[in-house]
Amino acid sequence: MNNSEKKRMNGEAEEENEEDVEDEGRDAWERTYTDERSWEALEEDESGLLQPIDNKAIYHSQYRRRLQSLSATSAASRIQKGLIRFLCVVVDLSKAAGEMDFKPSRMAVIAKHVEAFIREFFDQNPLSQIGLVIIKDGVAQSLTELGGSPEAHIKALMVKLGCAGDSSLQNALELVHDTLHKIPSYGHREVLILYSALSTCDPGDIMETIQKCKKAKLRCSVIGLSAEMFVCKHLCQETGGSYMVALDEGHFKELLLEHAPPPPALAEFAIANLIKMGFPQRAAEGSIAICSCHREAKVGEGYICPRCKARVCELPTECRFCGLTLVSSPHLARSYHHLFPIEPFTEISARQFELSRVASKTCFSCRESLLTPGTNKAGPCAACTKCKQYFCLDCDIYIHESLHNCPGCESRRITPAAASATKS
Repeated sequence: MNNSEKKRMNGEAEEENEEDVEDEGRDAWERTYTDERSWEALEEDESGLLQPIDNKAIYHSQYRRRLQSLSATSAASRIQKGLIRFLCVVVDLSKAAGEMDFKPSRMAVIAKHVEAFIREFFDQNPLSQIGLVIIKDGVAQSLTELGGSPEAHIKALMVKLGCAGDSSLQNALELVHDTLHKIPSYGHREVLILYSALSTCDPGDIMETIQKCKKAKLRCSVIGLSAEMFVCKHLCQETGGSYMVALDEGHFKELLLEHAPPPPALAEFAIANLIKMGFPQRAAEGSIAICSCHREAKVGEGYICPRCKARVCELPTECRFCGLTLVSSPHLARSYHHLFPIEPFTEISARQFELSRVASKTCFSCRESLLTPGTNKAGPCAACTKCKQYFCLDCDIYIHESLHNCPGCESRRITPAAASATKS
């Protein structure tokens, strides 16, 4: 190795060290923008002009790998899902939530993503309920009771935004224990703590409170926004939850949304049992009755319990008088896909698509062309393993994440009599 090569290598090493020093001096939000390298997402077209790289195929392949791994895990272990969940979301609004390492502040980031999480939670768990708890000034306060109305939870959280004082993890655990230990044995009792502080100011022995939560079969999970804490990790290990620390806002969003799908229905957390449910009718317009939830008169709002004729505001819920679980038929229908999820589609290459010699060159769902614009070659697509119909990348993701039914398989279930009646 000559001297020029040694100098060049030493210069490159010094530049890398300088970049590492610069990264250490940046905040988390600054490193996020630096690591994105937006200029690398451009490429030249045939005319020499810059255009963004189409990352749809890359995103779709990553999505398919994640979907296939989840499907293989569920099939191998035959995991059953806990569809009836009672979740307490604990939000740390102590003075640590005012830190600005997450822009504009931790509190603003938490509020934005908790709102999205609540909507996603009820979309995937229509039979479940959420309650909100905040920690402020060393005291845990119940913001909302367990309920199934996302708008009520979001409105209550936005009104109480504001950080002050210290954080007390023990007081929060005692409060959620008093709320969840009364839940029936068939329900999954879960606690999700969004913790910003690096310490906890407790009035007693928190280890005794952790054992009390473990005995009550509470599954506690923590998402930290500052650094790892032993007491949070110990809490999750004892109760069977998960503990992660968010690196940036995008990572925090991913960690939070991972708690939206139903968890595995393990015997130590819930006991399978028959549940009596009632399907209430909507109250007549113009009728005036006292709501059993808020204990105030309301006009033409709510539902009537089929057993005791009491009025409630929202579904799903439990009747305050007779204790009957009240749901609606759409809630049960929307929970069905968790029990029988649709299988992942098979990815089809351009060569396989040409050899298949299909008559239709369009997506079976959206009817968009599967051919690459300007050419006669097929782009990447997917095919259902049962009906053998072809779908584009966007429809593949939409079918598995939102629709939960294959249009090709559903079209085959239509009988000739029904089809003729539809045409007529």
